[in-house]
This record gives sequence, structure tokens and C-alpha cells, in this order.
Amino acid sequence: MRFFLLFFVMAFHIAVSGQRHYVCYFATHPPVIDGVGEEAAWQAAPWTADFGDIEGEIRPRPEFRTRTKMLWDKDYLYIYAELEEPDLWGTLRQHDTIVYLDNDFEVFIDPDNDTHNYFELEFNALNTEMDLFLAKPYRNGGRALMSWDAQGLRSAVHTRGTLNHPGDKDAGWSVEMAIPLKTLHFWGDGPVRDSAVWRINFSRVEWDREVKDGQYVVLTDGATGRRRPEHNWVWSPQGIIDMHAPEKWGYLQFSERSGGRDTVAFVPPVDEKARELLWKVYYGQRDFHRSRGRYATSLQDLGLPPAPEGYSLKMEAMEVQYTAVVMDPGGMLMIDQDGRIGRLR
Repeated sequence: MRFFLLFFVMAFHIAVSGQRHYVCYFATHPPVIDGVGEEAAWQAAPWTADFGDIEGEIRPRPEFRTRTKMLWDKDYLYIYAELEEPDLWGTLRQHDTIVYLDNDFEVFIDPDNDTHNYFELEFNALNTEMDLFLAKPYRNGGRALMSWDAQGLRSAVHTRGTLNHPGDKDAGWSVEMAIPLKTLHFWGDGPVRDSAVWRINFSRVEWDREVKDGQYVVLTDGATGRRRPEHNWVWSPQGIIDMHAPEKWGYLQFSERSGGRDTVAFVPPVDEKARELLWKVYYGQRDFHRSRGRYATSLQDLGLPPAPEGYSLKMEAMEVQYTAVVMDPGGMLMIDQDGRIGRLR
């Protein structure tokens, strides 16, 4: 299959469709979760590319550096992140409070790449954690299930400077976590295997602040009194100001090899081209519905180009719903108005 390409460069280069990818190596000895990341396994693991703006290169590069590493074993997905920060700040201490109202680091995981049933975890510099589950994205009517907890999660934060102490210059903070793989599984899911590919992304929220009465205060808009928009820096650029578009996240490929010995090639999913075709239909239908108040009943109404050679794209639609199907070498892949990708068997 011509689209089936191998990338023999470093794990953080950009994949075919624009999203970044990362090869996650096996940890033969689990790291100590202390927020420091000094173990040999972490030293051998590659860094991701530095984070950029959520909208991509059309926006200025972030003022402060953010990067991360990943490892795994049969029980956990390990994540270590470093955040450059000259003014360490954190106020929220209660689990499942809205952590992104502080500066924070966020993790988004979709294990089966269907854009539904995914997980989000957030941490601030006090190691306060918020975790949630979404059956589908907010754009499709999804609601955050805050009662979901990543049971067995272990995390730690290490600060390089003085927290909540204006007037000095800090270096930053790092967060390290061990996420139990079983807490990311559903009925019938087997263990993670070599070469498995998940979707994942990371976001850093950074608020502009000033110092009043010896404390950091988030800047507000003089006209509205509301907070000024936050900076949102991400690993794999979304292209839009919305982290809850899982089809735009990066790729995480698991490798049973340990890091440092050699470089494992990233292999894009074989159905990636079919998925790209279906997302063109989804976004075309979304825009059509916004302007007309109904869905298009034919592909011609969407003005989409013909499917490339080797693919067949069809759609059945009414004004209130639709289903688009792509025939590719692997069979049939479908999407509907809820944006869920699934393979018909």
C-alpha cells in the first residue's frame, strides 16, 4: 500500500497527517515517581519536540520551554514533563478542582483512536490532580465525567525555585506520573502489545499574571473583568483552539525494546488515509450544518474532491444525520455526525 510509510527519523518528528508521533520504549526497571526523572531509563528515553502554540506555527513560539518523555511496562504508562517557569505559582489543592485555573500540565489519551471514550488528567505545581473521562467530545454533546478516577495513579512534582514567592526568579517545575494501564482499559481490551498505537497529546496552560500585595494575580480584561485568555502550549499542534478534537492529537507507539539501544521506526496506522477522507466529510458536514441548519444529503453538496485511487467514499444522509463509509484495503471504515470513527466488520 503506497500510503504505508516508515519513518526512520527520531521519534518526535511530524507524522504524515501533520500530527507528531513518539515511540514509547519499555522500562525494564520502573522509575521512581519522585518528579525528578534521573533514572537510567529516563536518561535513555528521547525527549519530545518542544511544545508550540495550540494553533501551530501561525502563532508565536511559546515564551517558556516545555517538553516530555514517556516509558511503559506491563502495568503503567510513565510520563515525565519539564516546564520552564520563572514565576512558580499554584493555589489549588483539592483533588478534581478545576486545575487549569492555575498554570498546569495536561494529558489527553484515546487508546483506540475512535475519538470517543477518552481520558484527561491535569496537574499543577502543587501536584494537585484532576482526572476525567469523556464518552464523546464536548463539540458532540459530551459531558465530562468527573467521578471517574485514574485508580492507582502515582504522581510527583519537583520545583526548581520558590513556589508563590514573587520577586525572585525560578527555573521551573517537573511532573512525573505512573498511569495504570488497567484504568485506561474497557471490557474486552487486552494488554498493550508491541507496536500498538494510541492517540495522545499534552497541553500546558499558562496565565499572564501581575503581583499585587505580594501575591500573583491573574490579569483581567478591563472591559469585562474576566481573565485574559490563557496561553495554551501543546506537543502536537491542534490547528484550532480546542484540545477536545482527538483526531488532531499525536500518535504514541509502544515498543517492547528498551530505550537507548537503537531507534525503532514509527509506523503510521494503515487506515490513516481513510481516516483523513472521513474527517473531510465530518468537517464539511459541520460547516454545511452551521450555514444551512441541516446536513448535506450528498457528497457533491460538500464540494469534496474524488477519493484517491484505491479508495471508495460513500455517504448515506438525511437532514438530521448521516453516515460516511470508506472502503480501503483493510475493509470499511465509517464516521457519523457524532464524529466517532469505527470499522465495520
